[in-house]
Amino acid sequence: MAKIHPKTSKIARSCHEYSSSERQVFTVWMKSLVIGSNGCTVFNSKGDIVFRVDNYQTRCSSEVLLMDYNGRVLFSIKRKKLLMFRSWEGHKWMNSEFDHEGGEWFKVKRKHKFFSRGIISCHVILGCNKSRGQCSYKVVGLEGKATIKITDCRGQVLAEVMQKESLGGVSLGDDVLSLMVEPQMDQSLIMALVMVYGMINQKL
Repeated sequence: MAKIHPKTSKIARSCHEYSSSERQVFTVWMKSLVIGSNGCTVFNSKGDIVFRVDNYQTRCSSEVLLMDYNGRVLFSIKRKKLLMFRSWEGHKWMNSEFDHEGGEWFKVKRKHKFFSRGIISCHVILGCNKSRGQCSYKVVGLEGKATIKITDCRGQVLAEVMQKESLGGVSLGDDVLSLMVEPQMDQSLIMALVMVYGMINQKL
């Protein structure tokens, strides 16, 4: 773990604030800290654990739970399949309980491979439940690559994932990523979208 994050890792003290007035950079380690589990662990710039995914099933599960450091569920993400098309539905949880009143919170639809060979392009619809106004994001990456960009409907970059490098410029490996999130963004939502991309690339 010292290689992944040079500072001593500790558990984050506050897990209720998932936005910031400044740009934030996280380290996403595509490994679970639970022995025998697939998933990932997310550290902030101080080396504190902020988010985690511990998938006790085999990789390529149809459902992934995004949790805070203490195991409190923030989002559940399910893969849906209709004939040859796939989509992913994200549901927000409140106090680690499914938000039945809010219902479906976002949906991700991948553009058909025939129209975007080698490129993973996804359309994100937010606020799918009727009580919220809808807006859209876009997630774009490359087949088999971890590098992605999340933009709004105007093309403004909201978050970006890239390979993490050491201070000397050496890549730390395919499973160690750097996630940059712009100010005022819901970091838990951005992380949920990163998890969808991991499911598309069969990393979770």
